[in-house]
Amino acid sequence: MSTETTALQTVRYEVDSDGFALITINRPDKHNALNHQVLTELDRCIRQARQDEAVKGVIITGAGEKSFCAGADIQQFRELDAYSGHRFALYGQAVFNRIEEMPKPVIAAVNGYALGGGCELAIACHLRVAADHAVFGQPEVSLGLIPGYGGTQRLPRLIGRGLAAELILTGERISARWAFEIGLVNRVVPIEHLLDTARELLQKITSKAPVAVALALEALRQSDLPLRQGLRLEAALFGQACGTEDFREGVDAFLNRRKPVFKGR
Repeated sequence: MSTETTALQTVRYEVDSDGFALITINRPDKHNALNHQVLTELDRCIRQARQDEAVKGVIITGAGEKSFCAGADIQQFRELDAYSGHRFALYGQAVFNRIEEMPKPVIAAVNGYALGGGCELAIACHLRVAADHAVFGQPEVSLGLIPGYGGTQRLPRLIGRGLAAELILTGERISARWAFEIGLVNRVVPIEHLLDTARELLQKITSKAPVAVALALEALRQSDLPLRQGLRLEAALFGQACGTEDFREGVDAFLNRRKPVFKGR
């Protein structure tokens, strides 16, 4: 892997020869907890991955084997009041929104605790692969808070309102296996296979037409729309796909029984 972004202190950014960007939250002594600096550097990496044409997909993980991201750094909560708390939530939401809105696939490789903001970070990604010892939870109510980085909105859309309500209202932690059973994660694997599994998923996705993948991600992102409105969006995006060179290449390759060569246009 080659390092593409320098002068980062809490996040590592590397791009491998396949065009996969690996973003690693690098505060293992703090269980990779989020603070303003981590969010700022994470945002910088996401922006760079989006702008870099050589980057085909992104994996987000945490340093070490104990924590993906154990949530927000609680020390900073001492200074929050109603106004600053509102701004605090809006900033984190903006960063996570940029992850969700990426036109390139983003996979969370959850290598340990994913609690609070860490769970919200994972569910802002398009797919989640978890180590078999990973733990998920939204424990904010235990601190007199609620999730503030999208948990009350994304979690119900992912696993249903009832299960999301139970996790958020009780603050309970759940295992990777249970997270898989309720649809919170896509795969559960031993820690030694975690990054390889995430890369294999990216390989499958990025072997397809890039424009089609981006359009599918946009349609999926808005899949909570009322049905008729969602269908109109789908038809419009389908039409956009039909106007691409990749569409013509894909059809021609299928009819001629050859492997397509997509160019992303």
